[in-house]
Amino acid sequence: MNVSSRETNSVSHFILMGFPSSPEMQLLYFGLFSVAYTLTLMGNSAIACAVRWDRRLHTPMYIFLGNFSFLEICYVTTTIPNMLVNFLSTSKSISFVSCFAQFYFFFSLGCDEGFFLCIMAFDRYLAICRPLHYPRIMTKQLYTGLLIFGWSCGFILFLTPVVLISRLPYCGPNIINHFFCDPVPLMMLSCAEDTTTQFIYSTFNSVFITGTFLFILCSYALVILAVLRMPTAASKYRAFSTCASHLAVVILFFGSVMVMYVGPTSEHPVEVQKIVTLFYSVITPLCNPLIYSFRNKEMKAALKKCLWHRNTYL
Repeated sequence: MNVSSRETNSVSHFILMGFPSSPEMQLLYFGLFSVAYTLTLMGNSAIACAVRWDRRLHTPMYIFLGNFSFLEICYVTTTIPNMLVNFLSTSKSISFVSCFAQFYFFFSLGCDEGFFLCIMAFDRYLAICRPLHYPRIMTKQLYTGLLIFGWSCGFILFLTPVVLISRLPYCGPNIINHFFCDPVPLMMLSCAEDTTTQFIYSTFNSVFITGTFLFILCSYALVILAVLRMPTAASKYRAFSTCASHLAVVILFFGSVMVMYVGPTSEHPVEVQKIVTLFYSVITPLCNPLIYSFRNKEMKAALKKCLWHRNTYL
């Protein structure tokens, strides 16, 4: 790239196309996503508050879950509020700085979500495969360090791709056929092809997604082997029930993410990319509270306790 980005950058804002349709359909989309966003905030806030207020849930497994639920709130807030504004807007514009800020926070929090799913899988591995050593290994110092790692690592790792892509020259057009500032259409809008940046970005995604997913698969392969060696059916059921919710979230999240970011994305039509993105950016955070509370007696009891206390104070 011979021309500097400062000399060729004539784009001050981008247009997010979102889901082009009639004004009536835009209002319908606004209503649907408003409900989804509200339910996501309520459900994940309920889990985070239950873990915070119920002392019976002050164990590493539930502390990780409470942080994961709060992470989901931050994650959906990076995209859905702006999407809702665009449903009611005619311009659908987002400034250059805001676009890359959204890009950075969305993917940094997405990385953190992957790391938290790894941490939760590691915790289940220790609890089931090393039950006698679990209290000695999973100390307060260790799970505090894992929490710091889970929250901070994505923000550190994703600085490089964001800086590289933001320094590409943008001289028009400025229309992004997506509902948020996704890096692939951003790189396609650049007026100078930078194969190095594209290679770094695609390599980063592939290594991160496949690495975290393989870590979780290996953890659960060891867990399944340990469960199968348990003497009674009741102990097997109890062990599997503590892992089933987490595995469901892993499949929902990584399944859609791998379709989007592992392999050539150009093979997928734009509308298909939008729908797949909705799965890991909207649907998975919406389903998490239901998945984690459906078969978890302790969580259901804590949620009922929180709701009862809230009603008594109203």
